Amino acid sequence: MSLAEEHGLDCRVFELDDTASLDSALDVVPVVLHAAGPFSRTALPMADACLRTGTHYIDITGEIGVFEQLHALDARARAAGVMVLPGAGFDVVPTDLQAAHLARRLPSATHLRLAFHALGGSISRGTALTMVENAAGGGAVRRDGRITRVPAAWRTRMVDFGFGTRPVSVTTIPWGDVATAYRSTGIPNVEVYTGMPAAQRRMLVASRTISPLLRTRLAQSMLKRIVRARVTGPDDARRKRAVSLVWGEAEDETGRRVTSRLRTPEGYTLTAMTAVEIVRRVLAGDAPIGFQTPSLAYGADWILDLPGVEREDES
Repeated sequence: MSLAEEHGLDCRVFELDDTASLDSALDVVPVVLHAAGPFSRTALPMADACLRTGTHYIDITGEIGVFEQLHALDARARAAGVMVLPGAGFDVVPTDLQAAHLARRLPSATHLRLAFHALGGSISRGTALTMVENAAGGGAVRRDGRITRVPAAWRTRMVDFGFGTRPVSVTTIPWGDVATAYRSTGIPNVEVYTGMPAAQRRMLVASRTISPLLRTRLAQSMLKRIVRARVTGPDDARRKRAVSLVWGEAEDETGRRVTSRLRTPEGYTLTAMTAVEIVRRVLAGDAPIGFQTPSLAYGADWILDLPGVEREDES
């Protein structure tokens, strides 16, 4: 409400389980940009309401399970004439478009590796809370077309993100592209990595042995209290200084590889830019129906039209 008042916007408040109020609110809008996480709890109720009311659905989730749940709505969305496009923010727009670009460069690719690294940024409270909820889940990759669980911090490698930076040690994480990149490209083997401090990587490795404890209500409650007390997210000044780097590599069965890199604004800044751009396109009448990824809906290159975004290719 305070944000709406600050910008002079209309505001409605309702619970997601209040079907009548939810449907009434959506009846008068053509598109929803859903930003209320954790999306594991909120995405399906909102998406169901959008299907009931014929409202296009967009969100900024990064959760593999949510992408899979929303993909399962594809037939209903097509019948309703509705677009369902999750992942309209930093996860997964730059990595998804990078995946599509790499698949275009190497149509025979069978393996896709993506990585991202933040320079000068930090995470928001909402992202941290989602990480707590998923802390006991370990890692995930796409293997032979199937999402496969792997241990937390399963693999570590060095990646050259380019743009004048030094190579960075990156570690596998269960990022949204494990779900979406296969839908966007058909490449059956997908791994996603991110740069992280060595201490954080050691904590992830340690979590393999204490995952049953992390699932308990007591542990979840304690960790969430810590997040709410200590995590505030990056302020405006920090977001303006920070940048995000994205790397991708596609490889086929012959061993041929292609590599591409992206430089973008800081992740939360980019999320606002990409989500608003997708809403703009929907309002202009460009809304392919059914389940969509950012690249399936609008191609591999539209991010290049946003300020502060650069791409470079390497054979």
